[in-house]
Amino acid sequence: MKNVGSVDRAVRIVAGLAMLTLGFGGFVTGTPGLVLKIAGFIPLLTAAIGFCPLYLPLGLSSKGSK
Repeated sequence: MKNVGSVDRAVRIVAGLAMLTLGFGGFVTGTPGLVLKIAGFIPLLTAAIGFCPLYLPLGLSSKGSK
């Protein structure tokens, strides 16, 4: 069951890459940098599989109906 649309997927990819760049690029260091390094993979993963588990209990979907 996919619930992430194409625009949402693109936004998640950009956000994930930005977070990883900030963390691994040394722009943000210490604990916040570590959080960005870890959290940056979440939007990339949800974009890759097309499913967001947080959308499920909220009854949300950014995927258009066919």
